[in-house]
Amino acid sequence: MCGIVGIVGFTPVNQSIYDALTVLQHRGQDAAGIVTIDENNNFRLRKANGLVKDVFEMRHMHRLQGNMGIGHVRYPTAGGSSASEAQPFYVNSPYGISLAHNGNLTNAHELKHKMFEVARRHINTTSDSEVLLNILASELDNFRHYPLTPEDIFTSVRNTHKLIRGAYACVAMIIGHGMLAFRDPNGIRPLVIGKRKLADGRIEYMVASESVALDTLGFEFLRDVEPGEAIYVSEQGQMFTQQCADNPQSHPCLFEYVYFARPDSFIDKISVYSARVRMGKKLGEKIAREWDDLDIDVVIPIPETSCDIALEIARILDKPYRQGFVKNRYVGRTFIMPGQQARKQSVRRKLNANRAEFRDKNVLLVDDSIVRGTTSEQIVEMAREAGAKKVYLASAAPEVRFPNVYGIDMPTANELIAHGREVAEINQIIGADALIFQNLDDLVEAVREDNHDIEKFESSVFDGIYVTRDIDQNYLDYLDTLRNDDAKADVDHHNAENLELYNEG
Repeated sequence: MCGIVGIVGFTPVNQSIYDALTVLQHRGQDAAGIVTIDENNNFRLRKANGLVKDVFEMRHMHRLQGNMGIGHVRYPTAGGSSASEAQPFYVNSPYGISLAHNGNLTNAHELKHKMFEVARRHINTTSDSEVLLNILASELDNFRHYPLTPEDIFTSVRNTHKLIRGAYACVAMIIGHGMLAFRDPNGIRPLVIGKRKLADGRIEYMVASESVALDTLGFEFLRDVEPGEAIYVSEQGQMFTQQCADNPQSHPCLFEYVYFARPDSFIDKISVYSARVRMGKKLGEKIAREWDDLDIDVVIPIPETSCDIALEIARILDKPYRQGFVKNRYVGRTFIMPGQQARKQSVRRKLNANRAEFRDKNVLLVDDSIVRGTTSEQIVEMAREAGAKKVYLASAAPEVRFPNVYGIDMPTANELIAHGREVAEINQIIGADALIFQNLDDLVEAVREDNHDIEKFESSVFDGIYVTRDIDQNYLDYLDTLRNDDAKADVDHHNAENLELYNEG
């Protein structure tokens, strides 16, 4: 999962992109990057591992000159977290192109070979984003005149759509032309566009992963970028749009609303906050209907995404809502957490139980989702240690049974606690007195209420149905080799060596 932003303006954009990335920090904490185009038509780039506030120092901000730029925050989904995989990426031909990408290409491996053998382009990292950039660059290179027209650029995006598969929301800059943004034909990953009118009447444009980034910078939200659509904003501030997919469908990722997006964002005309409140309503009604034998004294969220959900459950059940866990907001970021033991230790560094809310009570804990189950097991144990008599656990999402292939760092199937298990068996592992999951139909209805034009969400982690229709067991096995801890460590070592050679050169 990543966050992207791009701005075409008439004033320096470095601070604005920095501020936007801090707002999108929840979408990725492993690396951050900004690239701008200065007055001499040169790229100015800074990217590194770390949080936005740590990657960009004053000296970096001074170097990031220009009125147009793009930015990225990264959380790796496959491969490693080496600094060499931080975005944006850059190629020098044609003209000079820089690109940032949120999502995952499901045919990146075969495209990487095609780029080398047919287009004579070398991909130097394991990142599918670098593959995507070179595919786009290769298509733009088919036009031998200068400058490229908007129609040339849209034709390149149209051909790129035909070659790549998976999920992608992208923003790119082309030297001597402007900024380009486009979204995959299924609209799996989010992308929005806004504008800001200056005092002299000129219009600046901005694209971002979430609408909250526009709000923060005073940009007026225009709309979501449509699935398959491309938006091109020239250096002079002229905006052009075109649908570049043959058969676009709106299949936004359901997990964005459950967990990833900020509650104050709107994605595909849906309020994330309102969707989560409705999740709580649906789940509360299910508990009241099917679990009325539970003797619940208090409802406690597992912070922070589930707080709004738990509050609504408490209202439905007419039970007290309490903050029973205190989250340490200043715990240091653990960039490499190989294996379950490190993940277990991190839970207790981040959360502590308030004993006053647990002692001698039957508590209903509410979480947004249960993925590996490691965290849930630890939290149930913490509640018991704090004095709870009985511990019930409710999840606002259904059982996560299948891997995500579209840009979420979801574990492989054998690491998912619900994969191949029934609820009773899952509950036995977690150690709760009762375990309750949201129904998938209820979750879809809760999210869809704001926008009934969406006929189907991308919900593969719950139902195993992959909307791109190109996922088979061979691909899932291949993904498994990329996502396990040993593979990520090997990739990090390989990329670190490449980066060291590059720096020495």
